[in-house]
Amino acid sequence: MTIIITIGIYFLVLLVISRLTGRRGNDAFFRGNRQSPWPIVAIGMVGASLSGVTFVSVPGMILTGDMTYMQMCFGFFFGYLLIAFVLLPLYYKYNLTSIYSYLGTRFGSCGRKTGAWFFLVSKLTGAAARLYLVCFILQAYTFNSQFSISGGKLHVPFIVIVLFTLLLIWLYTRVGGIRTIVWTDFLQTLCLIGALVLILLKASDMLGMDVGEALSSVWNDSKSRIFEFSNWSSKQHFVKQFLSGVFITIVMTGLDQDMMQKNLSCKDLKSSQKDMCLYGILFTPVNFLFLSLGVLLTYLYSQHGMSLPAKGDALLPDFIASGLMGNTALVFFTIGIIAAAFSSADSALASLTTSFCIDILEIENKESKYYKRRETVRKRVHVVMILVFVLFILAFKALDNPSVIDAIYTIAGYTYGPLLGLFAFGIFTKKQVNTRMLPFVALASPLVCYLTDVITLQTTGYKFGYEMLMLNGLLTFIGLRMIILNGSKKGSKKGSKKGK
Repeated sequence: MTIIITIGIYFLVLLVISRLTGRRGNDAFFRGNRQSPWPIVAIGMVGASLSGVTFVSVPGMILTGDMTYMQMCFGFFFGYLLIAFVLLPLYYKYNLTSIYSYLGTRFGSCGRKTGAWFFLVSKLTGAAARLYLVCFILQAYTFNSQFSISGGKLHVPFIVIVLFTLLLIWLYTRVGGIRTIVWTDFLQTLCLIGALVLILLKASDMLGMDVGEALSSVWNDSKSRIFEFSNWSSKQHFVKQFLSGVFITIVMTGLDQDMMQKNLSCKDLKSSQKDMCLYGILFTPVNFLFLSLGVLLTYLYSQHGMSLPAKGDALLPDFIASGLMGNTALVFFTIGIIAAAFSSADSALASLTTSFCIDILEIENKESKYYKRRETVRKRVHVVMILVFVLFILAFKALDNPSVIDAIYTIAGYTYGPLLGLFAFGIFTKKQVNTRMLPFVALASPLVCYLTDVITLQTTGYKFGYEMLMLNGLLTFIGLRMIILNGSKKGSKKGSKKGK
C-alpha cells in the first residue's frame, strides 16, 4: 500500500506542475514559447538521459566490464562540447523547431523526411527499450512481489502496467508539451538522483561503512578498473569506448529531436550553450555513482551468501526485492524507477509528435492540407504515438535482451549512423546531391554495416561494438559523395526558406 500511495502522490505532483506550466497552442507544445530557464533544462536533461535503463543496467555493468563504462562517459563530455559549439549555433541560426528542418535547407523535402523517418524509428526503438525495462521492473519487483490478494500473489499483467504508465504521461503532457516537460523532468531528475544517493547510503550503512570508507573500498576494488588498453579486440578498449562515447553523444543528443527540443526551448543560443555544458559536467559523476553502487552491491551479495545474478540488469532489482534493505529502500527504488520512466518517455513522445507533425505532415507549412487544423492534428498524432509506443514495448518484451543498455547503443549504431552522415555532409560540404537517391543511400549504409559485421566476425573473429556508429556515418557520407550533382555548390535559397 505504501508503494501505491507513493506513486499516487508523485503523479499528483506532476499534474500540479502540468497545471501551472501548461499553455495551449503548438508553440508551447513544440518550443515552450522559448522561455525555459537554462539551469532547469540542464538538470532535467540528466534525468531524461539516464532513464530507468541507467538506474538498473549501469550498476550491473561492473559484473562483466568493471568500470570501463566510464571511458565512454569521458567521451560523452567531449561530445557535449561539440554539440554546444557546433550544432546549437546552427540550429539557432535557422530558428528551427525540428532539427531535421536543417536537412531541408541542404537537401530539400526529401532530405528532411529521410532524417525524420530515421529519427522516428531510432527514438521509438530506444525509448521503447528503456520503458520496457522500467515496466518489467515495476511488474516483477514492485507490484507482483509486494501485493497479495486472497492469500496469493497479485499478478498485474505487463500490458496493464505499460498502458497505465503511458496514460499518466499523456495526461500531464497533452496540453503543455515541452513547456511542461522541462519542469517535470527537473523534478524527476532530483527524485532519481535522490533515490540513488539514499540507496548508496543504505548500502554503505549495511556494510558498516561511512561515505568515505565506502568510496575508498570502491576505489581499491578490482572491479574499479576504468581503463582497458591491452586487448584491442575487446569492446571495452579505451579508443573504442571513448570515440564511441563522443559520437553516441553527438547522434543521440545533438542529432536527436528529443534532447535538442529542450535546448531549443531556451530563450537564446548563449543560454542553450550554458545548459549543454552544465549537463555535460553533471552527467559523468552521476554515472560514476551508479557504478560505485554496483561494486557495493557485490559486497552485499557476498555478505549475505547470495549468488550474483546471471544478468547484470538484475543486480540492483534482485537485492532490493530480497527485502534485506527494507521497505524504505524499496520506496526509494520505486521512486527512482518511476522518475526515470517518466523523464525519458514523456520527452520522447513529445519529440516524436513534433517531428512527425513538422517534418512528415508539415503542419507549419501554409501549403500543407493540415495547416488550418494543425493543433487538432498535433493532438491526434500525440495519441497515435502512444499506441505505436505500446507495440514497440511489447516487441522488446518478446525479444527479452539480457542487457537493454547494450541493445540501445547497438541499435543506435545502425539507426543513427545515417543521420550522422547526413548532417556531417550538410555541414562540412557545400555540394548538392541527387535527392531521389538520398533515401537509398541512407538505407543501404546500415545494411552494408550489418553484412560487414557478419563477414568480419566469420573471417577474422573481430566483433564490431559501438564503433559501428562511426562506420555507418562514414559510409553514408561516402554514399552522398557518390550522388553529387555536377556543378552543384550550395543549397538553393528556396531550400533554405523551406527549412526555416
